[in-house]
Amino acid sequence: MNLVENIKEALRSVKVNLLRTVLTGTIIAIGIMSLVGMLTAIDGIKAQIEDSFSGLGANNFDIRSKGFSGGRGVQQGVSEKNYPIVRYKEALSFQEAFNSTGPSTVFSTVSGAAEVKRGSKKTNPNVRVTGVDDLYFNMKALKIEKGRNFSNTEVRYGNNVCIIGLDIVETLFEKNENPLNDYITVFGRRYTVVGILEKQGSVGGGSGADRAIFIPVENTSKLDANGTFRFSITASGSDPLKLEYEMGQATGMMRKIRQDRVGQEDSFELVKSQSVGESLEEVAGYLRIGGFGIGFITLLGASIGLMNIMLVSVTERTREIGIRKALGATPLRIRQQFLIEAIVICILGGILGVIIGIGIGNVVANFIGPGGFLIPWLWIFVSFGICIFVGLASGYFPARKASKLDPIESLRYE
Repeated sequence: MNLVENIKEALRSVKVNLLRTVLTGTIIAIGIMSLVGMLTAIDGIKAQIEDSFSGLGANNFDIRSKGFSGGRGVQQGVSEKNYPIVRYKEALSFQEAFNSTGPSTVFSTVSGAAEVKRGSKKTNPNVRVTGVDDLYFNMKALKIEKGRNFSNTEVRYGNNVCIIGLDIVETLFEKNENPLNDYITVFGRRYTVVGILEKQGSVGGGSGADRAIFIPVENTSKLDANGTFRFSITASGSDPLKLEYEMGQATGMMRKIRQDRVGQEDSFELVKSQSVGESLEEVAGYLRIGGFGIGFITLLGASIGLMNIMLVSVTERTREIGIRKALGATPLRIRQQFLIEAIVICILGGILGVIIGIGIGNVVANFIGPGGFLIPWLWIFVSFGICIFVGLASGYFPARKASKLDPIESLRYE
């Protein structure tokens, strides 16, 4: 009996024992369905979010004071050189020079613990005040729900206007009051509210943008009486594929503005902003690990069930094995037949599981947010690889047991 005949005989045996094949294949299908379904849903949700935030942060980079915290840094016990912080005029000079390449925004944190007042009401001293320009909200993905953005005139002359977060509104204003064009007091100065940000939420218990006030960056420079404010720049390149080149250009521009000498290291930091896609990929990676683990446990149970059924099959077909051996079948051919049966059952179950898993995964992804139909080719190939592995692992012991049966004792088995 050659290999081709052995395959035909294994397929014939699978067809004859149809009910057993269906039940066993269903066990495998459930395991593959859970694996493919979860991974498809994760990839589908990630694709939808990336599409909603397409391009956000993908080609952004930040320029800020050396060490970001400013002053002297210590690394491996050695005190580093003290570099001057990035000043407002330097940030504006870079913005003007980089304008031909792409947009950029200049901003600075005035205080992270400010108290805001309105009449007799006041907030806790934990409000963050940031000076920004009119491009900041678009580049940082902050949406103004009510009101408007700063005008060019307000940014240029540093008018006393502000855009506030939702927590500030809820603390200082009644529900029936309209905060727009009303006044709040920060640092003893009165600011007119021109915009309200939509609710942002926060991570790790922080206040985020909901408990923040944004004022024109020129106004911030007027508050910098001692020249201690650190100004940062977020720039956007023209093309993500050219980002490294444009970051090199930006470095040259800033070195010229800062008058860094040839051979001297940069007196500022230039770092690539982590894009939304990279953040999502990191989170999706952990979700995939969890999904793969759950699917693997399900498949482990399915493989044990398959092995048990194959052992029962060996016992039921003892006389058949004896007849095959009497006709000249070698132990190798007997092992091959049972292994092929196990693999065929796993592949049939895998096909069913993949189809159902893709359907469930896309339904879940589209239920969370509307999107297209995703076919995860990678997980399909991985699933079939797992099916073959499970078939080999589950069928080897029963096949080995069948190949070692004594032909005489097998023929006498009832």
